[in-house]
Amino acid sequence: MDDIQTRLSQVAHVDFDRARRRAFLNELTSIFNRRPNLLLSFEEVQRILPIKGQFHKGFQQAPISQIVGSVGRYHDFDRAFLPTQSNTRPRWESVDIAHLNDVELPPVQLYKVGSIYFVKDGNHRVSVAKERGVEYIDAEVIECPTTVPLTNASNMQDLLRLAEYARFLEQTKLDKLRKNVNIEFTSLGRYDVLFEHISAHRWYMGIDQDRPISWEESALDWYDNIYLHVVKIIHENDILRDFPGRTAGDLYLWIMDHRWYLIQDSDEEPGLQTAALSYDAHFAGWTRKVVRFMRRLQDVTTRPLVVSAQKIARALKSSTSIDEL
Repeated sequence: MDDIQTRLSQVAHVDFDRARRRAFLNELTSIFNRRPNLLLSFEEVQRILPIKGQFHKGFQQAPISQIVGSVGRYHDFDRAFLPTQSNTRPRWESVDIAHLNDVELPPVQLYKVGSIYFVKDGNHRVSVAKERGVEYIDAEVIECPTTVPLTNASNMQDLLRLAEYARFLEQTKLDKLRKNVNIEFTSLGRYDVLFEHISAHRWYMGIDQDRPISWEESALDWYDNIYLHVVKIIHENDILRDFPGRTAGDLYLWIMDHRWYLIQDSDEEPGLQTAALSYDAHFAGWTRKVVRFMRRLQDVTTRPLVVSAQKIARALKSSTSIDEL
């Protein structure tokens, strides 16, 4: 019996060393790719986002891939729940040995915020289970509702953006006035600009209708008749394709700014579609040329695929078609 336990201890020791090596490689990869590798802190989420109470959801199986945060041990594991600290070895290996012995462990305790989970109790059990390829883990779940979408791709920058979004929704009540409202940006400070748009829209509505306009009424009218209209134009004309990594919200603000400049340069006020197409034509031309060129490189197999950077630059700066290179 002692020999079996010794062998299991050796296996667990090797398992932990392998997990630590993988954690180290994850850290290097995150540095090169500039992607977050830290667990989210539940305390930070509570501080930044509006959490509307806690509700006990009972015992259920939770998807381990959605467990991306911890209450107090977020420095001891990386985003993949691999151990980052050597001092976690004794506890980690003891849990691993329990798995090797088929010992049934108690359910972990999780907080659920949005679609992701934070470990209240059972960080090592989650780590070992994930290292062993387990997809679901028995858990006691406490749900913490919030008004903004929190996903397993979220990082601290996303939390700050979501905090701005939560404040925007609280001010405008749009999430209560319209179902499935989803306005996303890729940078901070943009929801404040949206609020200014609604404020201006409210002022113009008051002048046109010669009566006081409530914030809720102006926000709903702006959302239905301006924002959604611009988003529809963006999608119908496939404009997002010309701006990789950006959102419809980003383009809405850029298009509206562009429209303002068009108004200054002309005696006429361009419509929303005219402004959107003009913005795309002015600022996506270089993107389209580069994309077409890259596609051409992928498709062509009957001629050399190497074109000098000087030729590419000359073509982009002139009327020369890249296809003529």
